[in-house]
Amino acid sequence: MTRSSATGLLYLIVFIWGFTGILGKEISLSPIPLVFWRTLIAWVGISAYIIYKRYRLHFSKTQWAAMSLSGSIIAAHWICFFTAIKLSNVSTALTVLSTNAIFVSIVAPWITQTRWNWKEGVVGGVAVIGLIFIFNFETRYWEGIVWSLMAAFFAAIFSSLNARLVRKIEPAPMAWVEIGVAVLCVLTYISFSHDLNFETAQLSNRNIGLLLLLGWVATSFPFIASIGIMRQISPFVCAMAINLEPLYTIVIALMLYGQSEWMSAGFYLGGLLILVTTFVGPLWSKSK
Repeated sequence: MTRSSATGLLYLIVFIWGFTGILGKEISLSPIPLVFWRTLIAWVGISAYIIYKRYRLHFSKTQWAAMSLSGSIIAAHWICFFTAIKLSNVSTALTVLSTNAIFVSIVAPWITQTRWNWKEGVVGGVAVIGLIFIFNFETRYWEGIVWSLMAAFFAAIFSSLNARLVRKIEPAPMAWVEIGVAVLCVLTYISFSHDLNFETAQLSNRNIGLLLLLGWVATSFPFIASIGIMRQISPFVCAMAINLEPLYTIVIALMLYGQSEWMSAGFYLGGLLILVTTFVGPLWSKSK
């Protein structure tokens, strides 16, 4: 895969991910059961692909441990993400999730053992200013904002881990292990919780259909592809491109939900600052 084809694939993935927030809002399940069914369905899809391509699943103990850690963090990321949507709205959750790039600029050099780029830190700082605007003008959604920030932090960690692991492991087998671990983590948590269940009574035909879309279309393929492109593109550039996801989602949400998604002028100013870093950040950070 060339860098140009990887970039094109990245923007396709981001467009697909733009629908995940909408699907999460439309599926009438609590966040944790929703993540369980999403990861289980995605894992089944990835398993079918592994069998079709006849991949061999042989890893060292260190690789198993690293992928298991990444998988558990992925589960935490998705739980935080869907909780943020339930506690606020799609626009707020996705816009705050764009701060992923800030966290990537901090943790990626340490995890991938590369030099820290001060320009990435500056770009992340601009995004922080945008986040401050959002906090100041949308205090009614502070809980959702906090959950979305945690989701962004977890996303930065697992994407940086994957950028390092993919140097020696094929993307599909890696995705199979990580999503499988995510399934087991959520399954274990629900099984030992007194307040949670799998909400099977809520699995109407509509919810099942939306979960299949979320699991197969918006998770299985994009997740494998997103790992593969990190052989050509740095975690920071990926994170900045993913900042386009809120733009797609906000437009879709406004068309579907109307007034409930309208926010204050301060919110849009903050969101604009975050999104501007999407276009300017990668170019400036690579300049001499």
